[in-house]
Amino acid sequence: MADIREKEVKSLSGIPFLFVLLAFAAAVAFTVFNVDASGLKILSVVLGVPLLIIGLSGLYKVEPNQSAVLSLFGKYIGTVRTSGLRFNNPFYTKKKISLRVRNFESGKLKVNELDGSPIEIAAIVVWEVNDSAEAVFNVDDYESFVQIQSEAAIRAMATSYPYDQHSDGTISLRSHPKEISDRLRDEIQDRLAKAGINVIEARISHLAYAPEIAGAMLQRQQAGAIIAARKQIVEGAVGMVEDALGALAAKDIVELDDERRAAMVSNLLVVLCSDKATQPVVNTGSLY
Repeated sequence: MADIREKEVKSLSGIPFLFVLLAFAAAVAFTVFNVDASGLKILSVVLGVPLLIIGLSGLYKVEPNQSAVLSLFGKYIGTVRTSGLRFNNPFYTKKKISLRVRNFESGKLKVNELDGSPIEIAAIVVWEVNDSAEAVFNVDDYESFVQIQSEAAIRAMATSYPYDQHSDGTISLRSHPKEISDRLRDEIQDRLAKAGINVIEARISHLAYAPEIAGAMLQRQQAGAIIAARKQIVEGAVGMVEDALGALAAKDIVELDDERRAAMVSNLLVVLCSDKATQPVVNTGSLY
């Protein structure tokens, strides 16, 4: 299939032609209602009315951020992007294409991410027609084409990345929104290039685990958060214990043997790492 590229074609301002056609219509009406010769009346109607209709069919309006694709008996002639009332060959077929920026949100798609877990994902796609000739002649319905191909690109992108980041440097759907948005836009653009569509932006609007595994995945996320918090608490507690023992030794407050040092370390770690407030116990006897 040969790709059709947009080419601009000249058009004439329609205002002068409109006045000419109005004057011609007035002349035909004057002839019909004010001239006595019946033959001239018939000639005016037979010739004047079809010519008036043909002339009016050459006029068309192009709004701002809109183009008119012109074709003649199935052959592409060119595209007019000049806004206003325009005039071209009356036999041209004129198809209006909006060049305005448009957007849509895909439905929630259920796919398996890279690790095989089912997720729900949806995206917002911002796009515009860049080549009106390709949009009209290379695809059957470019608006439907945009939506279907965008959803296919979302599915392909979602299967290429994990939902969560498992290690540093790994790109995931949840942790790297900018990288994922850029990849999604490129995926969609590759599929829509043949339709003359320019994808301005694509970003995820909904991302979640599928309902059947959402509970289990939430527990896993909570466990990971608890482990990370506990690790930080333990690291801080070890540092505080080290500082406390160092201060006691430096100030020569008390001399601790290995067993007493181990007992103090154990007690301090219990106090610092416990979830709940600890209750002090006064030991009035000897450790031994």
